Amino acid sequence: MKYEMGAWRHLVTALYVGVVLLPTAAAAHTGVHYFSHDESFVSWFLHPILGLDHLVAMMAVGFWAAYVGGRALIVVPLVFVGMMIVGAAFGANGFHLPVADQTIAASLVVFGLMICMLVKLPVGVAAAIAGLFSTFHGYAHGTEIPDLAQPLPYGAGFIFATVLLLALGVAIRVAGRQSIPDMVVRGTGATVAIFGVLTAIGPL
Repeated sequence: MKYEMGAWRHLVTALYVGVVLLPTAAAAHTGVHYFSHDESFVSWFLHPILGLDHLVAMMAVGFWAAYVGGRALIVVPLVFVGMMIVGAAFGANGFHLPVADQTIAASLVVFGLMICMLVKLPVGVAAAIAGLFSTFHGYAHGTEIPDLAQPLPYGAGFIFATVLLLALGVAIRVAGRQSIPDMVVRGTGATVAIFGVLTAIGPL
């Protein structure tokens, strides 16, 4: 399959904007504040859902994967989940990933711009981008594991929630493939990118 050079130009633009935002990005991991004492599966299932940065990013990834289409519809979400688990393992074992919160904020801008500019990339490139950012999302969750008495329900909860959010993003795009005009798709991406900018500016 041939991809227009314009798509690569859009990719570079999206990554550039995300990188520019890194120095000014504030704490993006909003979900941590909601459940500090309850370690049940349900609480940690809700953890990424009530953390707006994670919720928006995961739905955006699913939506974009479905927009790219083909094998990306399955491969990109799978890579996102897999690398998120790797990132969680880094955080749980004391590895330090610099500018993690800033990168989470930047991921919202990047995925939002990908959707807004209707970018389609080869599945390997799309998966690599998703995997890179998901590592930081997972790391943010994983840093909390050492402080928990029951890490297994925590891990199972946020992984299950992530899978559902990705699937929801895919389902929205697939269901509206014929009925959602490009203008609405662009608007959706712009909204995600704006949210990323606001998250970078400071906690919402």
